[in-house]
Amino acid sequence: MDASGVPGIPGTDGHAPLRYARAMPSRRDRMSLLRPASLVLASLFALAACATPPSESTPAGEDPAFAPAPPPPAMVDEGIREDPPVICNQEAGQWAVGQVADEALVEKVRTDTQSQRVRVIKPGMMVTMDHREDRVNIEVDDENRVTVVRCG
Repeated sequence: MDASGVPGIPGTDGHAPLRYARAMPSRRDRMSLLRPASLVLASLFALAACATPPSESTPAGEDPAFAPAPPPPAMVDEGIREDPPVICNQEAGQWAVGQVADEALVEKVRTDTQSQRVRVIKPGMMVTMDHREDRVNIEVDDENRVTVVRCG
């Protein structure tokens, strides 16, 4: 090989050219980073424009969120007017055990037990385990016959 370089490749001296990593990203790389940043910035400006401006009627330094609460209403001493709790009487519904649970029977059990609510529980049915004193539960078998009447 002579001093003129590699045959067929002008401007080489026989050594492979050294390639150095660029310290700065190319213009294309910088532009690709600016696009998402500008979209985020534009979105923030759009959201800021949606904010409600401060009210002109509120004096400076007074924030209505920190205003004192109004006083509670005056109590009038008329005695306690709470309705007495409704409590289910399950003994009054035991007559229904063994009978077919149709709509009329379910409603009669509800009224006889003085319950406000009624729940018919079928075999394998998932139910909540909360106890309600105003509810009567009527459990039925596969033939829709009442097996248990209980409160809760």
